[in-house]
Amino acid sequence: MRIITISREFGSGGRELGRRMSDLLGYEYFDREIISAIAKNRGMDEAYVENMLENQSWKGIPLHYRSSISGSAALQRSKTNLLLEERQVIEAIAGAGKDCVIVGRSAGILLRDYSPFRLFVAADLDVRVRRCLERARKDERLSQKEMERKIRGIDKNRAQMHELIAGSAWGERNAYHLTVNTSDWEIKQLAPAVAEFAVRWFERKLE
Repeated sequence: MRIITISREFGSGGRELGRRMSDLLGYEYFDREIISAIAKNRGMDEAYVENMLENQSWKGIPLHYRSSISGSAALQRSKTNLLLEERQVIEAIAGAGKDCVIVGRSAGILLRDYSPFRLFVAADLDVRVRRCLERARKDERLSQKEMERKIRGIDKNRAQMHELIAGSAWGERNAYHLTVNTSDWEIKQLAPAVAEFAVRWFERKLE
């Protein structure tokens, strides 16, 4: 079984890269499917689950949470339950034993025992702002400065979540097997090269 996990800065194209890699390699793909599974298991609205996991600050949660994911009485119950459910869903994906690409959710940390190929996707801020504005919903109508604030806020939340679970800085190069800057690339052109790198990494690991 081969697992590729992708951490990414918001607007860097990590989600598209993961989808294209899964198509090229014939791997299963998991992204919003994880949110859907959590919502179904908990009987909750998907938008609520997504907001709680992606848009809410985790700064106030004590960091010893990473040592015992269910042991902190100080955590808000709803967030605790969602995090526990998220972990169970991700572990179930890995437990199915199929090759897959998992985007986000700190999967690289949660599945460390499965030795996944861990990829971090980044891009220059101006490029990310432009990409997000180009792909924004018509009813969103954010200015460039507003989009920049949104990007910084989402990245901050992802960094807090990563530190909470892993105890290390988000994006720290030693935590990943490959870091890719997509600023000067079309994701469609980049995907085959990154997919090939991942294949070579798995082959080398088996030698």
